[in-house]
Amino acid sequence: MHGEKLHQRIDHIFRDLFPASGMAVREEQIALSHRLLDAMLDGKITLCDAGTGIGKTYAYLAAAFVFLRYRSSIGKKFRPLIISTSSIALQTELHKSYIPQLAEILLQDGWEIDLNALSVIRKGKSHYVCDKQLEWRLKQMSKRPSKQKDGLRRLLTEVDMDEAGHIRSYDRKLLQVPRVCHCDRTRCRYLDFLDDCDATPYLFQICNHNLLLADAIRRSLGYRPIFPDNCAVIIDEAHKLPETAREMLDLSLEAEDIRSMVRRLKKERYILAAQLLSAASTSILKALDAPPREDVPFERYAHLLFAPENALRRIQKMVGNELSKPARTRLESLLAKVSFFCNLDGAENIVYVTKSDRKGTTLGAALPDLSQRFRDLIWNPSDSVLLVSGTLAIGDDFTKFREAAGLLNFWRTEEFVSGSPFDYEKNCILYFPLTPPRLKAPDYFERLADEIMGLLEATNGHALTLFTSYAALSAVKELLVKKDLHWTLYAAGGNAEYAANQFRDDPGSVLLGTGALWEGMDFPGDCVSLLIFPRLPFPYPDAASEFERRRYDDLHSYIEASAVPEMQVKLKQGFGRAIRTETDTCVVAILDERATPGNRYYQDILTALPQMRRTQSLRDVEDFIRSVKSAQYFKERRDGQCQK
Repeated sequence: MHGEKLHQRIDHIFRDLFPASGMAVREEQIALSHRLLDAMLDGKITLCDAGTGIGKTYAYLAAAFVFLRYRSSIGKKFRPLIISTSSIALQTELHKSYIPQLAEILLQDGWEIDLNALSVIRKGKSHYVCDKQLEWRLKQMSKRPSKQKDGLRRLLTEVDMDEAGHIRSYDRKLLQVPRVCHCDRTRCRYLDFLDDCDATPYLFQICNHNLLLADAIRRSLGYRPIFPDNCAVIIDEAHKLPETAREMLDLSLEAEDIRSMVRRLKKERYILAAQLLSAASTSILKALDAPPREDVPFERYAHLLFAPENALRRIQKMVGNELSKPARTRLESLLAKVSFFCNLDGAENIVYVTKSDRKGTTLGAALPDLSQRFRDLIWNPSDSVLLVSGTLAIGDDFTKFREAAGLLNFWRTEEFVSGSPFDYEKNCILYFPLTPPRLKAPDYFERLADEIMGLLEATNGHALTLFTSYAALSAVKELLVKKDLHWTLYAAGGNAEYAANQFRDDPGSVLLGTGALWEGMDFPGDCVSLLIFPRLPFPYPDAASEFERRRYDDLHSYIEASAVPEMQVKLKQGFGRAIRTETDTCVVAILDERATPGNRYYQDILTALPQMRRTQSLRDVEDFIRSVKSAQYFKERRDGQCQK
């Protein structure tokens, strides 16, 4: 009975309240919200692949508001609902736009909602300012020009550095709350913020996947949790969760870890202990300060760690119990990592050497199988967990994500696909070249640039090209600028957001991009009327993938079972840049010879993407564009120029 009334509230929100506020009724969105409410009520782990344009954010928020009100009506102790995303942009949109807008609509309908306790964004320490460091920095800057201090002064009233406008990266690192606080202050704004998060009954606590996993890890170790106990967890952009977990659960060691311990021992006046560790670490520090070399095997680094390991054990035995708690924790953590890398049994460990942020060497180790760790950390609690994304499934198959997230054959899971409401058959056409550029041909990039130029002429620019490497992007850019371009050409380097904004503001222009442009960027309207994939986005090999290959009898089996599904997910993410609203129209071009009709991955492409018209004719592309675009669209061209 309760369930029936709650679902009536969902219908009322979407069929009555939303239209009254000028929002469209979307049947797919309503059905999704009903499914998510049922999952919360039943305490299930739910995997939802939500198609582009369905409005998944309002779908899960409406279900969450109804669920929270239901819990209150039956007298359950208040617990917030956690929403985890992979991007600060979505966290900010949830906090400042989606949640307040929905709350206002519900207030007008008679709901009792405290607008001062709607939501709070929780971030890692590096996003917040340390009052002691800020005070010191302002004194240091006292004689500098006023303009240089403006950003720092804004931090006097804003503890979240992301909300204070532009702060130089140097100052951000200098001013951030340290991992272990050493100041003598009993109170600061950061601690006040944490207390407020615990004491105020915020309906929603919004975080990223890293902080969600950090909270789970702390709980598993018996430490004080980061969040209050929750009633449910919604994980948006959930396809990023396994990747985040692997990054967090990997072990890493670099020179700064050892030097930091030496400094800590000196600060606590254990000078002999600091000298012991420093002397024992001379060889490994020299090796780690240098960039990694292919001719230096991992075992060489491991051998150099024996002396630091012995020193750390002696220090722990001599003064371990006398150190402060933060120093003792750091010593134990460093000893555990050094011992791990010293005593590898080889067979079941994924170890690797990579370049560190400081341009030296980092030693890394990854868990070969995250399944059990996921189950222990995230999936065992009885409360509901909703995982929502546009790329959890390949077609209707969730196997790849279930495997990565440790959810294969897990008892309380359900899954469903909510299809996109967009009419791809009408608004999209998929193009494969009749004679695609051959990847191994010496003139590959010249042929690729010619193919891209033909498509630009057929569609009058308005194009986004998604490369799988910056080297390929640069090669094609240099060739295109030599041609008779009629549109501004932008190439996204380190600052993808800046290039994307330039592209949006310049109708008809062309953007070459990679990396961050594959997902999370919104290009509505005619901005992206041509989306080009020069190559299929197969994953680059790393230590974890090399280890996984051992599970298969041959390379072909590994590619079909692992590499192809990863490629399909990435392709779906990139394809999401094409159609963002019901009225968008776009040509999608895949130029990889392996994807063309009759070749190896053609059917895999069709499985990954929505059903739409297909062609190998540039004339069909031009006819399609002329049939769906306005006269103004064809006036949006100018003399070609290149902007980096």
